[in-house]
Amino acid sequence: MSVIWKKPFTMEVLNSFCRKGLMAGLGISFTAFGDDWMEARMPVDDRTRQPYGYLHGGATAALIETLGSIAGNYAADKAHSCMGLDIETHHLRAVREGFVTAHAVPRHLGSSVQVWLVTVRDEDNNLIAEGHMTLAVRRHMSPAKDAAEKPSEPHPEHISGIGHSDSPGKSAGSA
Repeated sequence: MSVIWKKPFTMEVLNSFCRKGLMAGLGISFTAFGDDWMEARMPVDDRTRQPYGYLHGGATAALIETLGSIAGNYAADKAHSCMGLDIETHHLRAVREGFVTAHAVPRHLGSSVQVWLVTVRDEDNNLIAEGHMTLAVRRHMSPAKDAAEKPSEPHPEHISGIGHSDSPGKSAGSA
């Protein structure tokens, strides 16, 4: 087993991403990582259930996307970041309460594309869902800036796929 992480991180750094936005709203937190895997969990509660009381498939897909994207970004070298191209989620079993834990392992770590397998299990270790996530590996991506912030040079340590740019200082979608 080899270490796949190319950027340094700690559990504190991973969980700092969960303090705002969708991850905060869904209660996602990172729980563990090893040389070639990463885990996160999410509660099954009123934030993540659909109207019939079961874990919402969209919440499960968001957990898979979150974990796969962040793992992919730390597996990319310092000059590159990743953004999602495709996610395929298979919902296999219903769950009404407790926590689900997602476990991500790479299937392919290429210079332009990564593929991750993410399995989601309940507290009894039952397989709830399985997702395959394809990521594009790109140079100089930076997070979206608040309107009040002045644009800055993209920083290779950023791990957000929003506002990707192929050249420093110019975001996707800008004229």
